[in-house]
Amino acid sequence: MKLGLCLLALMVEVPLLFATHPLAAPKRTSLTNPQIKYQLTDQHTVMLKRGNVTAIIVDNAAVNTKALPGHRAGYNGVASLKYAGQDENLFVPALAGLNFEHIHDGTPELKEKFEPRKFPMELRIISADTVELYQPPTANWKLESCGRYQILEDGALEYTFECIPHADLFKNGYIGLFWASYIQAPEDRRIHFYGKPAKQLNQPETLLHARTPAHGVDSTHPPDHATFFPELAADFPLTLVNHPSAYRYSQPWYYGIRDNYSYTQLFRDRDQIWLAQSPTGGGGKNPAWDFQWFIPDYQPGEAYGFVMRVHYAPWSDHATLQKSVQKHLSALAQD
Repeated sequence: MKLGLCLLALMVEVPLLFATHPLAAPKRTSLTNPQIKYQLTDQHTVMLKRGNVTAIIVDNAAVNTKALPGHRAGYNGVASLKYAGQDENLFVPALAGLNFEHIHDGTPELKEKFEPRKFPMELRIISADTVELYQPPTANWKLESCGRYQILEDGALEYTFECIPHADLFKNGYIGLFWASYIQAPEDRRIHFYGKPAKQLNQPETLLHARTPAHGVDSTHPPDHATFFPELAADFPLTLVNHPSAYRYSQPWYYGIRDNYSYTQLFRDRDQIWLAQSPTGGGGKNPAWDFQWFIPDYQPGEAYGFVMRVHYAPWSDHATLQKSVQKHLSALAQD
């Protein structure tokens, strides 16, 4: 009888030991899929154009060209995003959007606050509509990563991020990562999302219009279904990370408006992305419309990842935008 109980216990525990991590990488980048072929380039930028949208992807080198005048070193990701007929970049020209910015573990002992900015990146051209931004293991956190940018038929960008921690260095048992989009002087610095008061999650959702009063104050909005809340030191220096607002979002997307165009970031529920914002993150009147991601219970050598999309288009009203992004939300929900 005891032997039978032991065997039963073993049968229950073994699948748990080998269960797939809920944030396991989708294996869609050259980091995790060796069948993906790519070409390297000696340039620091690649242009993607489809439909009415043109995006310029940049590594973290300084660039000074007609398309990217005075672009600063460190600011990787989407250096420029324009709709047909636009002269001005959505993003602060010297900075970027979808900028991979922070790696942390919630402790104040950060050797480098902006680690992804500081170590070499490599542009990998996959096709005319897809490019990857690969970074070898960084010097301090030993995190290897690859971000895949694909411009879709309607001009939306799909961003797939995958990473592999190569050492057990994260003291609080999770990996914290952060992305920033620095918006060029919009008249309205608010972001808009469906959500609920954090202390009244049983209430119906409403459309919220959030503007934080200052950098690092009420700066981040967790999902209302969050299953993980990171341990963060009281003196943790990245204030956009550790200052939650009074709200939680209930639908995995949000947008801001600049110059009669909407910039919408859409996520998969399963990835448990946290929204973040700053009214002055890009300096002066330039807000930061950001997001962050936490990987709990990570294992060195294992790959983790998420998928999100960016929709950039002329703005008319909320109902029209919601209708136009629904296909992207549905695609992400089925992913």
